[in-house]
Amino acid sequence: MPAIVDVRQLGEFIREQRQSAKISLRELAKSAGVSNPYLSQIERGLRKPSAEILQQIAKGLRISAEALYVQAGILDQREASPVVDAILADDGLTERQKQVLLEIHDSFRKENAAAAAAAESSAEPPVAPAPAKRAATPRKAAAGDAAVKAAVDAAVEAAPGLPTDPS
Repeated sequence: MPAIVDVRQLGEFIREQRQSAKISLRELAKSAGVSNPYLSQIERGLRKPSAEILQQIAKGLRISAEALYVQAGILDQREASPVVDAILADDGLTERQKQVLLEIHDSFRKENAAAAAAAESSAEPPVAPAPAKRAATPRKAAAGDAAVKAAVDAAVEAAPGLPTDPS
């Protein structure tokens, strides 16, 4: 469940990201498509932005929208992994594509964890291998080969238009 949002902390985080990127308030407001006073209110913790505004701010800051969603309490913090880091760092993907990939990645990990837990809980003692069968005698093998050939011939006759083997 997402955490309770501290709007002041969210605003401080956005301000820190903006300052570390050396972007002015005016430049970020313009690239995010919001007014200067509104962005200032967000940074001071006076206003809570919507998920859409957070996505626009993240785009202007060139950071993952997910990072802002986590700060805003919209998403839970994900477990760090090289795959997640690579997805989030890929500038060739849109924020929506990144989100979908992360959701798929999470679903695979959960599915694998559940399968591993089920296998662990139902661990049965290993079954002894079945005794080896004796090799077919030449007479039985020849009879089996004839049955296979008869089945193939019947299938070929049932499907007209197929090329036939001249041998």
